[in-house]
Amino acid sequence: MSVSEHSRRGPLPVWVVVVALGCLTGLQPISTDLYLPALPDLQRGLGMSPSLAQWTLSVLILAFGVGQLIWGPISDRFGRQPVLRWGLAGYVLASLAAVLALDAVMMLVARAAQGACLSAAVVCGRAMVRDLYPPEDGARMMARGMSVLGVLALVGPITGGLTATLGGWRLTMGVMVLAGGTLLAFVWRMLPETLPDDRRQPRLHWGGLIRQWWQVAQHPTFRAHTLLTSSTYGGLYVYLALSAFVFLDVLHQSRNWYGLSAATLSLSYLLGTVVCRKVLPRRGLPGTVKLAGWCSLAGGLAMAGISAWHGLGGFDVSPYALLPGMWLYAFAHGIHQPCGQTGVVAAFPRQAGAASALSGFVLSAIAFGVGAIMAWWSGLPGWAGTLHPMALGVAAGGALTAWTALRRVQRDGLPHHATP
Repeated sequence: MSVSEHSRRGPLPVWVVVVALGCLTGLQPISTDLYLPALPDLQRGLGMSPSLAQWTLSVLILAFGVGQLIWGPISDRFGRQPVLRWGLAGYVLASLAAVLALDAVMMLVARAAQGACLSAAVVCGRAMVRDLYPPEDGARMMARGMSVLGVLALVGPITGGLTATLGGWRLTMGVMVLAGGTLLAFVWRMLPETLPDDRRQPRLHWGGLIRQWWQVAQHPTFRAHTLLTSSTYGGLYVYLALSAFVFLDVLHQSRNWYGLSAATLSLSYLLGTVVCRKVLPRRGLPGTVKLAGWCSLAGGLAMAGISAWHGLGGFDVSPYALLPGMWLYAFAHGIHQPCGQTGVVAAFPRQAGAASALSGFVLSAIAFGVGAIMAWWSGLPGWAGTLHPMALGVAAGGALTAWTALRRVQRDGLPHHATP
């Protein structure tokens, strides 16, 4: 359905926007969180070392970031709908290749392809909000979509634990095939084009795009919110990369327990998105981020305290002791993400895809770097087989997120003018 056809039929129903936004952005945690309970099994099944198994997450994140730089400008030129259809179809095929992987190389290639195709869904989902709403209305709509994402993230680890127990890692990858195919059918049937013809970029010129990205990167609002989303996700990525090994191999919990514990983090995240919607009308975008910044700091300090209790005091740590700090961190993440993802495109109504893509690339590059550091750190003598890299990594993410939320976003959180 074209933009003109859609305008004749009336405005796009809010529920379609919310479901589409939640599922498009929610495909990322499905691709990362769902298989975590099966990660040790995947490692053993394909004969991978623990550090190489972590690369199945890192290569997806890196390809996800690079893919956004390509898909974002293409969607600004040709519209969101064709990019979504091709991207989701590719994601289904890449997920099928992951199911059929026979060795580590095939799995890594399939995961990289998943990330590249996944980026089309996420970049178009974020840009779609800027197509339809002004910044603060967009933040409230983003928070509603993030609530759908939270539900998916809540169900994902539980589903991952059950499928890993019942059918191993291949069945877990098979769920991604089903999720991608279902979302492709919904987008094809229900979601019209959201980018009007008069707001599309006239042509694709990659030299001009580099200059455009440089222009976007100079905007203080873009920088503030990109640092916010990158730092909060960086701390969460530490948990994603290391938690399966900490809880399953170091603390000897079952896969079902791990799946349920990860679901409680998703529930905290979901609660954060709900609070975000309630607080935004009263406090505005910077005020809402400020509230979440204190929660990020508290969660990080709690994780650092657990590490100190175990390392300096020599006391045993219950797996339950790690959860409160992560609950606080996930709650704050549920506020930072909708606010930050809206903020990065707030000043760019005509370049929302490019701004979203550049921000997503920065986030993914930082997460990739964090993953490489964690793989190196968690293999060092004295650190390997401990909870310290995970706990201290999350603490560092909380500290950087709090600094960004309490300083940078308070100063530059809203654009003084919109770039034409």
